[in-house]
Amino acid sequence: MEIKKPAVAGTLESSDCQIVIRPNPGAGIDIGLESDVKMMFGESILETINEVLKEFDVTDASVEIRDRGALDCVIRSRMQCAICRGAEEPYDWAKEDGK
Repeated sequence: MEIKKPAVAGTLESSDCQIVIRPNPGAGIDIGLESDVKMMFGESILETINEVLKEFDVTDASVEIRDRGALDCVIRSRMQCAICRGAEEPYDWAKEDGK
């Protein structure tokens, strides 16, 4: 999926994260992480981000994550939202139903 424009998902509230995704044509994936829990969970957060990028077949994007202790499911959903907004594509909810 091609990221066509900058997009934001999430907030800077406690237990949430804010994700900003931007086009990065021909330059691959660039990820920046700012987190209150980076020392303990930074590797896991980056793994989740990379999994979602792979699920959506995003190969060229700049991603900035500002994490405030979000659970994995929150990070995953914020990434999905940011990708769909940036790609100007609706989310396929049928995937959530297992169809």
